[in-house]
Amino acid sequence: MRALIVDDSRSIRGYLRLLLEKQGIECVEAENGQAAFTAIEQHGLCDIALVDLNMPVMGGLECVKTMRSLPAMDSMKIMMVTTETDHTLIEAALEAGADEYLMKPFDSDALTGKLQMIGIV
Repeated sequence: MRALIVDDSRSIRGYLRLLLEKQGIECVEAENGQAAFTAIEQHGLCDIALVDLNMPVMGGLECVKTMRSLPAMDSMKIMMVTTETDHTLIEAALEAGADEYLMKPFDSDALTGKLQMIGIV
């Protein structure tokens, strides 16, 4: 099992990596949506992408829409992980193709619950 963590915050990427690796999930990191596609080219497809909404270069919504437009990524699960609480943004993320939405701040139990909901753990 492998996860792609896409977030412009190094500390959030590190925290997610720590939580995911405790569950035996290998992690690949990217600091924005554009870098996510470079990471996929270098490391191969992942089982899940955890994507922040607000990032420079390529934001989360554009990243998710692009991922969902590529047939090779059809089976990859996508979870938005963000501080945004606006219901219109949550709906936009889900309409763009996200499978689930996790609000920051979160803890290990919240992340595990969401991963279970989408069949990752």
